[in-house]
Amino acid sequence: MIFGRTERGKPPVEPVTLKILVAGGFGVGKTTLVGAVSEIRPLRTEEVLTEAGRPVDDISGVEGKHTTTVAMDFGRITLREDLVLYLFGTPGQDRFWFLWDELATGALGAVVLADTRRLEDCFAAVDYFERRSIPFVMGVNCFEEAARYPVEDVRRALDLDDDVPVVLCDARDRESVKEVLIDVVRHAMAHAAERRETVSG
Repeated sequence: MIFGRTERGKPPVEPVTLKILVAGGFGVGKTTLVGAVSEIRPLRTEEVLTEAGRPVDDISGVEGKHTTTVAMDFGRITLREDLVLYLFGTPGQDRFWFLWDELATGALGAVVLADTRRLEDCFAAVDYFERRSIPFVMGVNCFEEAARYPVEDVRRALDLDDDVPVVLCDARDRESVKEVLIDVVRHAMAHAAERRETVSG
């Protein structure tokens, strides 16, 4: 395809579309990640945090955050002419977890974002995907003010299986996010191949 047009004589390519979830705790960078990489203007369902929500929204560690995702973030990225990813960012607070099952339907895999200052905030997301056998990559969002830890230290702290990829990333940087998404696709494909072998064996 040249400048958005199909080359003469070649039939148009029907791309494979894959659904990827972006999950993690409140204020970890899910909306930022989707926005950094999406080739379309991301659909966002953000609302302003209010005093009424203060008793149920724990903003310790992210006191500067003034909005929250209440349904989902949606974006799209074309990795190749024949491969398009649809990204669905999940809401971070417990009170919106009823939406997760709907968002997870048909998902190839997921990115679980973590902030090393609040690692415990991603435990629930890790548990969610492990229980449903949805392959995921742990993306450690490297905030400027956060301490850096070796990948294996993060793996041990989260008690992750050895086959779960753990990668350092910057949710603001398009190229960094693309690498994380490529890792998710690779991991999910390997996971699917293992399951096929188990069934056929």
